[in-house]
Amino acid sequence: MTKEVLYSMDSGFREEYELIGYRFGKKGPGEKAACVVGAMRGNEVQQLYICSKLVQALEKIEKQKGILGENQILVIPSVNYLSMNAGRRFWIGEQTDINREFPGNPKGEPPSRVADAVMQAVTGYRYGIQFASFYETGEFIPHVRMMETGLQSTSLANLFGLPYVVTSKPRPFDRRTLNYNWQMKKTDAFSIYTGATEEVDEEQAMLAVTSVLRFLTRMGIIRYQCHNGYIASVLEEKNLISIKCDMAGFFREKVSINQEVHRGQTLAVILDPYEGKVISKIKSPTDGIVFFSQKNPLIYQNSIAFRIIKRLHG
Repeated sequence: MTKEVLYSMDSGFREEYELIGYRFGKKGPGEKAACVVGAMRGNEVQQLYICSKLVQALEKIEKQKGILGENQILVIPSVNYLSMNAGRRFWIGEQTDINREFPGNPKGEPPSRVADAVMQAVTGYRYGIQFASFYETGEFIPHVRMMETGLQSTSLANLFGLPYVVTSKPRPFDRRTLNYNWQMKKTDAFSIYTGATEEVDEEQAMLAVTSVLRFLTRMGIIRYQCHNGYIASVLEEKNLISIKCDMAGFFREKVSINQEVHRGQTLAVILDPYEGKVISKIKSPTDGIVFFSQKNPLIYQNSIAFRIIKRLHG
């Protein structure tokens, strides 16, 4: 394992900013096989933790000569640790989301320069994997997410062995993300989502680590013994049924993710925040499986409370 400073700049704060990478496998020129990027935002504690466990696992595999041939693997655990140190989600100065700055500008503002540095470091790898966080606060079934750029491969995404592969049409802001720009550079890019962000979920973290090691094994990059995982179901994000609440108040869910539900079943109740009485019941409009569940104790009117995978017979 080689620890490298991939990029550095004056941060304007107490310390210089450094983009740290861990390189495994062939020393010197080799085959750029896979690159993994962790926490892009300052609140992505789970994503940083997953990367730390992956670094630990790959170091052990490397010592056992389990990285095959000329393959090189690069892991970048954190892109925005300065904001993490300050307890902020976005870049501490401009409050900018770095994952909306790609492909970046080497002469731009600091977040754009960081995005450019990341892009330079990760370009040329066959496979790109990002541990991402969801834009909504909640819990969801672990899955691989891909953008439909015309370059995506759901068959490759299946090799992670997670329960679901979710595809989505790129929205305008998606074109400024790492995943999209990776694909434009001819890298097969995948985003791995687990059910936590600001706290560590050990079980989910190890599920994510194992999924990456499984993928690298199946692609002939490493030698690693693991179970086969799931045969993934492929979903289009537009086909997930979003269920919104009609009242604001305390949110008390009655079901959990990956639970089968039926049409008309009460999924959650909304309580009056002053009087504690039930003022609304959120019911399932279809038979299906709970894919996403809101976790905030308070919920606003018209907020998405659940997303349901509709049963084909529903």
